[in-house]
Amino acid sequence: MKVNIGNFEFTEVWDGVLYKKLSDYPHISNWELKTIIDFINYEKLYNRNCTIECDNADILNKINSALENPKAFDNLKPPAKITECTACPKRKGCMTEFVCHTSPIENALSIFKSGKLLSAVNARNLPASILKAENRNAANDPEDYFEYIMFAWGNCQAGDRLVMERKLKRFPNDEDLSINFTPGVRFYFKYDTIIKHPNAVFEGVLPLKIKDEVKLEDWVYAIIIPEKERDTFKNKIPDTLANKVHYIKNDCKDIWDWSEKVYSFIENL
Repeated sequence: MKVNIGNFEFTEVWDGVLYKKLSDYPHISNWELKTIIDFINYEKLYNRNCTIECDNADILNKINSALENPKAFDNLKPPAKITECTACPKRKGCMTEFVCHTSPIENALSIFKSGKLLSAVNARNLPASILKAENRNAANDPEDYFEYIMFAWGNCQAGDRLVMERKLKRFPNDEDLSINFTPGVRFYFKYDTIIKHPNAVFEGVLPLKIKDEVKLEDWVYAIIIPEKERDTFKNKIPDTLANKVHYIKNDCKDIWDWSEKVYSFIENL
């Protein structure tokens, strides 16, 4: 794996490369150093070595120094807002009080039936090798990625974008994300709580991911279902989760507007 540090549009892993966006390039924050340490440590778990590429000698020196003293970053908490990605029209950054997992409507019905979020391997009952080989693995993610449940920061639209991508079986365009946008179901968790899950893993890209499963009754903070799907979920929600479910009308102009509406609701619960 390669770690490429630069002034990119946002941070992402694509085809074996972590493109690490710095919020204030060429300056690197302690939180960003921690995420690089976490990424390298995660890759080591799966016997993948990392090389670091950066044109700035000062950044490289700070990274190497952090890697020599990783324990100094162990208990570092994320800032209230992370600005590695500033695509959100209102927030201009990722808010870190909550994380969420977004599911298509049909998958959410299965989630309510089991009472659990499941990794792709467990949800689809297929080996990771098969999932890795599928066409929809456009980023060429390694097999272990499919053993985990992924979480995004709470105001991020990436989960709903992925739901649209799976629905369309292609990358969504602007029209798909505006007039034709159909939200998924969002499962929200308090960041400070969910990081205590025994199977939580920090890999430096996502806020966290969790191996195998998450029992909703024990961990979920709130569940957001689009109002138009109320009848779909009628009598499908377990009594233990009923008080966590909220229906919100999608009267929004696009995916960004929806993400902001939902997150503002969660903040004010």
